[in-house]
Amino acid sequence: MAEVRRRGPHGPGAPRGGFQKPKNMRKTIGALMRYIGRSKWLLVVVTVCLVLNTVCSIGGSYMLRPLIDECIVPGNYPRLARTLAMMAGIYACAALLSYSYSRIMVRVSQKATHAIRRDLFAKMQQLPLNYFDTHTHGELMSRYTNDIDTLNEILQNGMVSLISGILTFVGVVAVMLYLSPLLFLVTVFSLGLMLAVIMTVGKRSRRYFMAQQKDLGEINGYIEEMIEGQKVIKVFNHEAKAKEGFARRNEAYRRSATNAHSFAGAMMPAMGNISHINYALTCCVGALLSIAMGLDLGALLLYLQYTRQVSQPIGQVSQQVNNILAAIAGAERVFEVMETAPEVDEGSVILVNVSHGADGSLTEAGGRSDGWAWKKPDGQLEPLRGDVRFQDVVFRYVPEKTVLHGISLYAKPGQKIAFVGSTGAGKTTITNLINRFYEIESGLITYDGIDIRDIRKDSLRRSLGIVLQDTHLFTGTIADNIRYGKLDASDEEIRAAARLANADTFISHLPDGYDTWITDDGGSLSQGERQLLAIARAAVADPPVLILDEATSSIDTRTEKLIERGMDRLMANRTVFVIAHRLSTVRNAKAIMVLEQGEIIERGDHDDLIAQGGKYYQLYTGQAELS
Repeated sequence: MAEVRRRGPHGPGAPRGGFQKPKNMRKTIGALMRYIGRSKWLLVVVTVCLVLNTVCSIGGSYMLRPLIDECIVPGNYPRLARTLAMMAGIYACAALLSYSYSRIMVRVSQKATHAIRRDLFAKMQQLPLNYFDTHTHGELMSRYTNDIDTLNEILQNGMVSLISGILTFVGVVAVMLYLSPLLFLVTVFSLGLMLAVIMTVGKRSRRYFMAQQKDLGEINGYIEEMIEGQKVIKVFNHEAKAKEGFARRNEAYRRSATNAHSFAGAMMPAMGNISHINYALTCCVGALLSIAMGLDLGALLLYLQYTRQVSQPIGQVSQQVNNILAAIAGAERVFEVMETAPEVDEGSVILVNVSHGADGSLTEAGGRSDGWAWKKPDGQLEPLRGDVRFQDVVFRYVPEKTVLHGISLYAKPGQKIAFVGSTGAGKTTITNLINRFYEIESGLITYDGIDIRDIRKDSLRRSLGIVLQDTHLFTGTIADNIRYGKLDASDEEIRAAARLANADTFISHLPDGYDTWITDDGGSLSQGERQLLAIARAAVADPPVLILDEATSSIDTRTEKLIERGMDRLMANRTVFVIAHRLSTVRNAKAIMVLEQGEIIERGDHDDLIAQGGKYYQLYTGQAELS
């Protein structure tokens, strides 16, 4: 589109992830719980399994005390065998419980993220077009990929790991206090030291990880841009410049990633060394307590075992907290899209199939029909003729820039209206307003005498056929792409539409004809062939109003001549709005509107405008530039 739009703050170089605190954690968690809560009974089972797993893990370790004091020291081998068997059974139960809650959480997380993806996609179909003007494709795609994938990983593993770590820490601390409150003072000192290390190293590591993600976004965006522009790079011999730009960004990413992973990598060795120091101190103090106060050997060895275990949940929890906060921030971005106000549609007039009676009356047809009509809320049927009128229409994409200044025009049924003018004059905007892709600020647009705001948007757009300058083809067969204009079109209707657009010849020469599979937006086809398919797609819809936005701009002169008759047949008995750079294509228009800076400065047919000797005459004779 020619008009300048306001873009969002995110582009190809925007960060793709990284640590980011959520803005409203309570609200986001509440929204998330509504999805997770759909599996509430499974969550109850997971909670029970987690608690029992923690009890079994701690209880299995506790069996060391009777194993040593009551079996090994007195040499009671029968009891030793029974105790070992019991420990094996407890650890087997712990393993089974761990497997069970892991499998269940996979199901819960997949079910929740499946529902979130479904609702997010459904919501995007309801959003107005200006939402997509202010958000880049990459930014929206990251909701489906980075944000939801991170959320899925946290639901599947992170939350369980966090809860398990907390339960294990609380359980181990409780048993350690029970075994020896004095020895626990040594553990408290070590735990405090660990927390200090986590807070200091974690804070710096987090800052570097944020820089790493920013640099990663920059380098990914640069690579994407360079890949898309390879032809331009080679044409202008900018390979060296491209490599220089990549090297600069790659070096920035290397520095930030090195710093981030250096601090993150230092965390576990530091924790491990503190744990070793704690273990040694506990051994020394425990030995003294065993000699002086009679602490039994089994209790001392069990306490030392728990000393090993108590540091693990701390690192586990500290690691998961950052991941969970990042996931909640991602979920918040997803829910922000879901909470965006949908496209407003207060229309009550709908488009229906009708049959014509012998007396000329109209009746709504359930099956085969003779045409279309507008059905008003009171049941009155108004024939669809294709009469479109603008009355003093004012429009802005953004508040600070007026795009259309009091536009007034009319197109009677069957007339061909052409818009010409320089880029940014407002030509495409007018056709977008007919579709109600955007809402006008003031004025009135009517369709067969009905305010288009009173017409349901799906009915309004069903009555319009559009061929855009930028053709978009979907992955599928040639026939599927033509059928996009009318989903229930038969094979014969598709072929008839292709013949009308003069696309049948080149389609027939493809390897599989109409069943030829195309991908990558039809990259295997020429731009002209893609344009012909777009024209065939509009033809199969058989709309009463047709909008051609630079429809033949990518077709060579010979091809344009070949399809001219087909286009004339397509435009017959239809109201047609044409935007064209080639003024030769609009010579036979009933009225030609010359736009400049959002205003109609000249109007009339080709001969009238030539006779006026104004802007159109300058454009037609090449004295002014049309861009």
